[in-house]
Amino acid sequence: QIQLVESGGGVVQSGGSLRLSCAASGVTLAHYAVGWFRQSPGKEREGVSCISTYDVNTYYADSVKGRFTISRDNAKNTVYLQMNSLKPEDTAVYYCNANRYGYEYWGQGTQVTVSS
Repeated sequence: QIQLVESGGGVVQSGGSLRLSCAASGVTLAHYAVGWFRQSPGKEREGVSCISTYDVNTYYADSVKGRFTISRDNAKNTVYLQMNSLKPEDTAVYYCNANRYGYEYWGQGTQVTVSS
């Protein structure tokens, strides 16, 4: 069974940091492009960052450039999102997505709340 599990969310003050993890089972994440998305109440899900297969390319939304960093640990079959200088507008449920040749999988999400 293929499963993605996000963790690392929580409540943090503005300016603080969190590191989200997306751990996979039943699939080798190194073979997939992996993205982080977020959704806050009343808004559509938006792409935050992604990393291509074999780490050739990374992408960041303008709103998080310079503050967030995506990375992989293939030995742990995990993708991370390091989030620094957090702002209240970063508050959302964060989801990871793994995609390969149109096959995609989603995690259940982890809540990030940034207080002002």
